[in-house]
Amino acid sequence: MKTKLMLGAAALALFASQALAQAYPTKPVTWIVPFAAGGPTDALARSIAERVAREIGQPIIIDNAPGAGGTVGAAKAARATPDGYTMLVGHMGYMGAAPALYKKLAYDPVKDFAPVFRFPDTPLVLMVRNEHPAKDIQALVAFGKANPDKLFISNAGMGSSSHLIAALMATAVGMKVTLVPYKGAGPALVDVIGGQVDGMLDQTNTALPQIKENKVRALAVTSKVRLPQLKDVPTLAETVLPNFEASTWYGIYAPKGTPPAVLARVEAAYLKVMEDRAYTDKMAAQAIQLLGTDQYKGTALGQHTAAEVARWKDVAAKARITLD
Repeated sequence: MKTKLMLGAAALALFASQALAQAYPTKPVTWIVPFAAGGPTDALARSIAERVAREIGQPIIIDNAPGAGGTVGAAKAARATPDGYTMLVGHMGYMGAAPALYKKLAYDPVKDFAPVFRFPDTPLVLMVRNEHPAKDIQALVAFGKANPDKLFISNAGMGSSSHLIAALMATAVGMKVTLVPYKGAGPALVDVIGGQVDGMLDQTNTALPQIKENKVRALAVTSKVRLPQLKDVPTLAETVLPNFEASTWYGIYAPKGTPPAVLARVEAAYLKVMEDRAYTDKMAAQAIQLLGTDQYKGTALGQHTAAEVARWKDVAAKARITLD
């Protein structure tokens, strides 16, 4: 009798889960973006959200919650009701590096979230204001070494990819820079264009338009090979940092405890979007690096997140990057 009751309960749970997946969503879904509007994370999230919304049949609302390199928004998402209606747009900074950078973190990227799916990766471009005397990356490094207190590099916030990769680059080439944090890449880039700071590392999807309009000058890219869109701009690897390669990775996470059927529903919707060649070609045109289908899945994102948390503990220690 006890066995029959257990089997009955399991069958009921399965039926309820299937029913939930079929009904979900019945209202708009919110994606928390922990940076200000206008930056690369926000831009990519809005683009993907619009397409996924079509597949699930409900709007996806972007909630910009900037602060502390994305950790404010991540903590907000971790505390949200796990019903599938609030999710986090996570990335390498606050979901990979943060545990190594903060002594006290209000969430655990691995334990407090359920991974849903991974975005394509995005390389970065090192840019300077048009009036800066450095005309190439070698000259910028020489300037930084000769003027340790006069090179100001902006970023999207402490712990953001633009901060972390700038710190890694500066440490690796042996120059001192002043890293200037903002509440998002958008405001940080505006001040590069305006000449308030010397430069920044920004992701290709928001950097390319500014470069093409000659608002900033590109000196190097962080990808393994040169980008077709910037064929005259060298990689850091071929100039000042052999074997250096870095890209920003992103993913959608739900609060731990979100029903698996809901996660599967959203993952399936996204995978269908990524089968649209016309859409992914537009991504590739922005130098966004497409991945294999299996790498987009929630299980792969979970494995990648855990590996990145472990990797950044070693990287941060070697580069002496700390935030508190």
